[in-house]
Amino acid sequence: MIAKYLWTLRQILKGIWFRVSTFAVVAILLPVLAPMFTPWVPDDLSFKLGDNTVAAVLQIIASSMLTVTTFSLSIAVQAYSTAASTATPRATALLQQDTTTQNVLATFLGTFLFSLIGIIGLELGIFDTKGRTILFFATLGVVLIIVVALLRWISHLITFGMMSDTLDRAEAAARRSLQSRSGSPCLDAAPLEGAIPPNSHGIKAGASGYVRHMDVHGLQDLAAKHDVTLWCDVEPGDFVYSGQTIIYVEGARPDDGLEQSLRAGVTIGPERNYDQDPRFGLVVLSEIGSRALSPAVNDPGTAIDVLVRLVRVLEHWSPVRPDAPICPRVRMRPLRAEQMLDDAFHAIARDGAGNVEVQHRLHNALRALVIHQKSLFGEAAFHASAEAFERCKALPMQQFDCARVEKVRLTRAECSLSEAMVS
Repeated sequence: MIAKYLWTLRQILKGIWFRVSTFAVVAILLPVLAPMFTPWVPDDLSFKLGDNTVAAVLQIIASSMLTVTTFSLSIAVQAYSTAASTATPRATALLQQDTTTQNVLATFLGTFLFSLIGIIGLELGIFDTKGRTILFFATLGVVLIIVVALLRWISHLITFGMMSDTLDRAEAAARRSLQSRSGSPCLDAAPLEGAIPPNSHGIKAGASGYVRHMDVHGLQDLAAKHDVTLWCDVEPGDFVYSGQTIIYVEGARPDDGLEQSLRAGVTIGPERNYDQDPRFGLVVLSEIGSRALSPAVNDPGTAIDVLVRLVRVLEHWSPVRPDAPICPRVRMRPLRAEQMLDDAFHAIARDGAGNVEVQHRLHNALRALVIHQKSLFGEAAFHASAEAFERCKALPMQQFDCARVEKVRLTRAECSLSEAMVS
């Protein structure tokens, strides 16, 4: 289960609290450990400082950084709220994982704690002449760090939390997830083809929620150890309920220990994430486009921008099936093109059915994917285009607008399946 532990560690490292806490610990230790290094300070390097020189600088840092930290945190929270209200609440996690924001907040809080501990040390008389010299140079370094952090923060705030910034982050997350999954469509498992054996034994989910992570390599080790074959009936991103069968075991009936271990190999949580679930990235982008088409927002330009981004993301989907799977005892269904196109375009096609500009870009987006990989997207894109056009005809759209959409809809000839289908 090493892969699961590494995944859990990555989730911890992405949290803002981890980086802030790390900086805070280092800031506290620096003035505390400074007296330990006084024996290594040359006598000619040490110079006499005024009694209040270092204390005055530290007092300025402490008072200002507390205010700056509080103000910066309020700005970050406001950016999260703006992204949730203008884009989609599912995009706020991407802003919360922003490394620049985390580093800046960690720097401000860390320097505040550094100055606070330094002032306490000076008041208690912990530092001698050499100790104050070390603390003085450390304080100069802290001032330089603060200046750099402020400059980065000012530059970052220009776009942080804006619609374009949120779209860029959602597109990048979806692209990374899709590229990662392209190299392993079944997460190193063997593709699940055909029906699950009827004599297999079911492993049921212990909680309701979304499948956030599947430790395929850990499941492979368990299957090899007990000489069984595992048929996964779920994949990352699926919603499962307590008591639903998530894995079928072909072979000997699993005992309670094996059942518990297999259940632990499938992490279930309250929310989806991007790591093993590229469809989630497509859903987030689609939600942003769908909200832009709502009567309250009425921003078809953003919906068109989302369609362009979805094409750029889906162009990276080039699934490669290895000759021999790394985990042959684990079977999993591969992602299908129709699933991804439905996640990406269905909501925008539904909510933008009466907007000729959105429909025009939608059909051209599907055409671009067909031209890019006809064997992969051809059939699914044809059905998506046909469904979108039927929605247009069902609405009271002007006849000439409907004719414009009909001109750009995909035809069966364009989506001809002359190449072998890959799905």
